[in-house]
Amino acid sequence: MRDGAYVQAVDGARFDLAAGECLALVGESGCGKSVLASALLGLLPGNAETAGSAFVGDLDLLAADEHTLARTVRGRRVGLVPQSPAAHLTPVRTVRSQLREVVRELTGARGTRLAAAVEEAAARAAFPGGHLDRYPHELSGGLAQRAATALALVGDAPLLLADEPTTGLDRDLVDRTVDELRRHIGSDRALLLITHDLAAAERIADRVAVMYASRVVELADAACFFGTPGPQHPYARGLLNALPDREFTPIPGMPPELGALPDGCAFAERCDRADALCAVGPALRDGVACHHPATVPLEAPRA
Repeated sequence: MRDGAYVQAVDGARFDLAAGECLALVGESGCGKSVLASALLGLLPGNAETAGSAFVGDLDLLAADEHTLARTVRGRRVGLVPQSPAAHLTPVRTVRSQLREVVRELTGARGTRLAAAVEEAAARAAFPGGHLDRYPHELSGGLAQRAATALALVGDAPLLLADEPTTGLDRDLVDRTVDELRRHIGSDRALLLITHDLAAAERIADRVAVMYASRVVELADAACFFGTPGPQHPYARGLLNALPDREFTPIPGMPPELGALPDGCAFAERCDRADALCAVGPALRDGVACHHPATVPLEAPRA
């Protein structure tokens, strides 16, 4: 709720995620991606309401109480690489101290085994051992990101949520970070990558879900999405065409406020395909929510 009115930040999002898979949830800032991640972990504000279900195994995350979420979900069934790692690290404790606590809690390691496990957790996220005794304010943005990633990977949770894990990083560090996250995936583990960085998504995703104005408007195989035939939804196609190695053409206009969504298709005002049919919001069918999906294959990116 905002200013006495409800804001529907996520509406009808529906997708699955199999073990061994990375699903990239992409879209412009403010479309509801991070709200969805917070809902899965029970981290929404107290005045927020959720409906529906979100299962990890046989547990419905949206129906779980705080005790269950705190004791059996966070870090154990679902790990989180937060959007702002520096803000989630305890400022008065060293990285080593925070890793020790998480490793001890999630693995039961003690003594010399605990010390070794902390070093191993840091190495797994490529966090330098020589920086373990530093405090968060002594870390660069990239190192804070790696510290947060190390903490998230400790429990080998079946589902890892990475919420904008590459924000503020240079391209080389982006690639290294997402590669580390990809290595987390195994026969019993999956990754939900929430990002506006399409290059990062293309690098590691198996499937792509595109979110616009609170709704998933396209769900596609990553190879088809980034290659041929390309996205079918005009918004998703516009996202790709805005990249420097493609047309480098921005999508005209601005997305609507989530508290003032129009009737019908929320993208209609920005879309050159819109007509009278778009006064009724399309449902997600065959992977795309559009009355006029694109059918011409998208041009490959320039070399």
